[in-house]
Amino acid sequence: MNVKIIHNPKEAIGIAVIIDVFRAFTVEPYIISNGAKKLISVGDKEIAYDLKEKNKDYILIGERNGIKLPGFDYGNSPTQIENVDFSGKVVIHTTSCGTQGIVNAINANEIITGSFVNASAIVKYIKQSRYNDISLVSLARPGEKPSLEDQLFAEYIKALLENKIFSNLQEKINELKNASGAKFFDETLKEIFPEKDFYLCTEIDKFDFILKVEKDINNNLCMNKIFVR
Repeated sequence: MNVKIIHNPKEAIGIAVIIDVFRAFTVEPYIISNGAKKLISVGDKEIAYDLKEKNKDYILIGERNGIKLPGFDYGNSPTQIENVDFSGKVVIHTTSCGTQGIVNAINANEIITGSFVNASAIVKYIKQSRYNDISLVSLARPGEKPSLEDQLFAEYIKALLENKIFSNLQEKINELKNASGAKFFDETLKEIFPEKDFYLCTEIDKFDFILKVEKDINNNLCMNKIFVR
């Protein structure tokens, strides 16, 4: 098994795990768990608006720079949607980072999402899939470093895949409160980044399924829930 941590989704081969802990790929498992019949991830916000225009009953969830997009039903906050019933609904999701990674992982054979909420399911699924090339995509713009939480998650998953011990995970998660997670504890930002988001995004193994990207008949990138035992 060849496990690599990379930052450019276009370089991903084999099975690609597109990582976005704060908050896209924490939000998506909640959406699916809360009953959505279809979850479509899009990179371009205009595609989201167009889909909504053609399908008035679709739910729009997403952000740019953390802020809920105009006309959207919800921002990219798990706190906002953790108890929302999406039964029978089609949800469109677009974000500044995570969904961009999905759209751009054009060379991967298979794409799944990555976050702490389903970490063990991700590891089990990859081991069962028997892929030789594993691309853990800790997203970063050219010339920039990846987010600390995404890099931490990538290193954690890599260790588990290689059957190595990963020490002090909870301690390292707590350290994020004074780093990339500090925005969740800033009173002036609580409407955009609720404090509870930090804890929901760093809850380990809440869900026992992975989300695999598959195209529907209209070529939309949809999330398929696969339970992992």
